[in-house]
Amino acid sequence: MEHIERESMEFDVVIVGAGPAGLSAAIKIRQLAIENNLNDLSVCVVEKGSEVGAHILSGAVLEPRAINELFPDWKEQGAPLNVPVTEDKTYFLLSDEKSQEAPHWMVPKTMHNDGNYVISLGNVVRWLGTKAEELEVSIFPGFAASEILYHEDGSVKGIQTGDMGIGKDGEPTHNFTPGYELHAKYTIFAEGCRGHLGKRLIQKFNLDKDADPQHYGIGIKELWEIDPAKHKPGLVMHGAGWPLSETGSSGGWWLYHAENNQVTLGMIVDLSYTNPHMYPFMEMQRWKTHPLIKQYLEGGKRISYGARAVTKGGFNSLPKFTFPGGSLIGDDAGFLNFAKIKGSHTAMKSGMLCGEAVFEAIAAGVEKGGDLAVARVTEGEDFFVKELTAYTDKFNNSWLKEELYNSRNFGPAMHKFGQWMGGAFNFIDQNVFKVPFTLHDLVPDFSALKTVDAESFKPNYPKPDGKLTFDRLSSVFVSNTVHEENQPAHLKLTDPSIPVNVNLPKWDEPAQRYCPAGVYEIMEENDGSKRFQINAANCVHCKTCDIKDPSQNITWVVPEGAGGPNYPNM
Repeated sequence: MEHIERESMEFDVVIVGAGPAGLSAAIKIRQLAIENNLNDLSVCVVEKGSEVGAHILSGAVLEPRAINELFPDWKEQGAPLNVPVTEDKTYFLLSDEKSQEAPHWMVPKTMHNDGNYVISLGNVVRWLGTKAEELEVSIFPGFAASEILYHEDGSVKGIQTGDMGIGKDGEPTHNFTPGYELHAKYTIFAEGCRGHLGKRLIQKFNLDKDADPQHYGIGIKELWEIDPAKHKPGLVMHGAGWPLSETGSSGGWWLYHAENNQVTLGMIVDLSYTNPHMYPFMEMQRWKTHPLIKQYLEGGKRISYGARAVTKGGFNSLPKFTFPGGSLIGDDAGFLNFAKIKGSHTAMKSGMLCGEAVFEAIAAGVEKGGDLAVARVTEGEDFFVKELTAYTDKFNNSWLKEELYNSRNFGPAMHKFGQWMGGAFNFIDQNVFKVPFTLHDLVPDFSALKTVDAESFKPNYPKPDGKLTFDRLSSVFVSNTVHEENQPAHLKLTDPSIPVNVNLPKWDEPAQRYCPAGVYEIMEENDGSKRFQINAANCVHCKTCDIKDPSQNITWVVPEGAGGPNYPNM
């Protein structure tokens, strides 16, 4: 395609992603601007989902620490935190029939949920979106940030939103609309786990040179409406063991009783798993057949399904957060506290800390004579500090750093010592005394897979019954996933021959199994040859392929704006 003329818009701050981190940053900046009479300070948030909350997927139990700070009167303002945790139970599933409840005192303190709330993070984010709009934040849903724009000096200038109406052949169709350029003094990236622009920024500015490799899990979730007689609002259940123990994989499950006779349940499978035959989606389906879980679901109905990768490297894997012209917040940087299995309050806090730093930098620049709503020009521009190092200083002096530092050994202990010994180590580290050393986990998740000739154990996955257990296609259907069919595939292969020539013989092409939406298939042609098929329209934007492909041959980029899942109250 020849050069396209694009319209550009100028803002003081552009934020990529309307999740808990991005919206908390936007809200904090505007709150401070209003308090300090800088009412014209402009903040724009772009969101690839069709509406705010459409792509938000989480367990979720919310620790209210950050929302208490952002909106001390959130109760009066109607935040959807309606179900306080009433009971907190942890189980080990010893087999497909047996389970053992762990006494409360044995559970690491980080896993205790007193004072927390069972929520739909999607609904909390929708509420944060309305609060941001009341503060005059411009939110553009259905606009995917597709490219990073740079000044001549290499600093970030803003982002470009994706073009609409490009056909499968890469050429503009009759309804082509070019994307916009959004320029800002500071661009904040809040795309969530494995953000496609965040990933590029980490590479370009070498932000992870002093960090351990990032680690991930795949979270697979279902929302059920259950028999009111079995519903216990505020009951929180967590556990580990079977079925993941059969393949020596680590991870855990949850089942939370929310409001309106609904339960949210699911499994997080660590993407450091080694068995190439392991099939995370089917592990989660099989887990529901355990008597402990099944008792709640029988007679109920599944309402929704979704999946999302989870950043779980914690403190040791945090990259540098800032670079000239912008910063990373939330799970784009990896602030989730895996010892708590919680990332919403930490994402919000990172956004609030960054928001304070952004506001202070803009206020100082205006005082020196800089203009509001005129994006930085590099020639002779020295009003606004280029890099927001104050954000890192604020993090270093915050409860967020203390919390993540205290939990730094949790994930590495589980990876190094396994579920039982790792659990014992974490009990001592979290409940008895803080160990004075740091464990490191230096093996990237994608390189952990054994080859098929080295791993013969194949789990037995029963055929889905359509009542308690399901297949992937009927699951994707209830995720309300929609993409414009005539567009280039947003899953890019660096070398199209690798899936069949390398991944298939070595690992039985694990993309067939690790993808929770059935995007990748190996098809047999009439002549007996094999072909790798990508059903991009099924994609729920979980990013697992970008993380786990053992050849690192798949790159996830944004499809046309508003494409992807449309989650209800997930």
